[in-house]
Amino acid sequence: MGTQVIMERIINSESESATIAFAQQCANEAQKGDVFTLSGPLGAGKSVFCRAFIQYLAGYETNVPSPTFTLVQTYETNKQPIWHFDLYRIEDPSEIYEIGWEEALSEGILLVEWPERLGTLIPANKKGITFEINRDDSRNIKLTQHGRPKA
Repeated sequence: MGTQVIMERIINSESESATIAFAQQCANEAQKGDVFTLSGPLGAGKSVFCRAFIQYLAGYETNVPSPTFTLVQTYETNKQPIWHFDLYRIEDPSEIYEIGWEEALSEGILLVEWPERLGTLIPANKKGITFEINRDDSRNIKLTQHGRPKA
């Protein structure tokens, strides 16, 4: 059985602070087991979103480097551990298992940049966030909640 779109929301972000506010709202609503997939071109705001999301839950003094070279960073929070994956450099979806994917799915909140690198391993019950750069340099950010249809 496939998945269906449960909810969709689009915001127009005219500034980095608007993207940060949206990330904080998503972090506030996040629960254990949530998988946020972040798609969009380089420079669209994925890392800004992730940094704001993580700092909202882990503390604003938390250093949040891009995990481009380490592939994953984890952060302890009062809510749940956050696993921040940047899959830009993986070549085969199975590589995800070597960096804690199964553990992350069972115990935390996941932020996944470049989720298309997962192929068929993308969780069905994801919260897909797509960033699009507009001509005026604003961003359209679309959040799509996916889930399995109720039986």
